[in-house]
Amino acid sequence: MKYEFLEHTADLKFKAYGENLNKVFENAALAFFESITDTSKVKQTTKITINIKAQDNESLLYDFLEELLTLHEADKYLFSKFSIDIKDYELSATLWGEKLKPTHKIRNAIKAVTYNDMIVTNNMAQVVLDI
Repeated sequence: MKYEFLEHTADLKFKAYGENLNKVFENAALAFFESITDTSKVKQTTKITINIKAQDNESLLYDFLEELLTLHEADKYLFSKFSIDIKDYELSATLWGEKLKPTHKIRNAIKAVTYNDMIVTNNMAQVVLDI
């Protein structure tokens, strides 16, 4: 299982899993965009690389998801494939996707990433998104 959505009273909550921190972050990104749309319908025609440095894994995940939210909200991107390399709280990510099209059905509008209930381990991350 790459990720699962959990019950939450007002927001959207998920857990992402992986055999290492890189895969956990990749699956967290996939869950993030799956909460927005059906990622199986997102073509991988555009490739974007981002780099982020933080003080700990929670901040790194928060900053990464915030960057994804900015790319989605400001630049209208949807992504469906991710390759991530993390070393010493520095993340290098390659994202594949496309611009939002009228044919994409939007499930949720994400307002913000939160630190609420955030957990990051080498095999799992838990995230709450404000919707």
